[in-house]
Amino acid sequence: MPYAIEITEDAGRAFKRLDKTMAQRIYSKLNEVAGAQDPFLRVKKLTGVDLFSLRVGDYRIILDIKRKALVILVLKIGHRKKVYDGL
Repeated sequence: MPYAIEITEDAGRAFKRLDKTMAQRIYSKLNEVAGAQDPFLRVKKLTGVDLFSLRVGDYRIILDIKRKALVILVLKIGHRKKVYDGL
């Protein structure tokens, strides 16, 4: 059963600032993860917090996956150098 994708306001603003090609790559990758049988196999667990990271080129998407609700919550989108700041 596919997961639903929800995007926070901060992540939505960051997504709109991306160039069209990168935004399309990120959108495609999120849909790939959401449609997977087990999305936990396609993301990396972050240490110290109960969140996950999805890699798309030099960009990272910080996710919170709700297994019972079947929801992937996109918390943050950004370049790999700055996206982890403040977690």
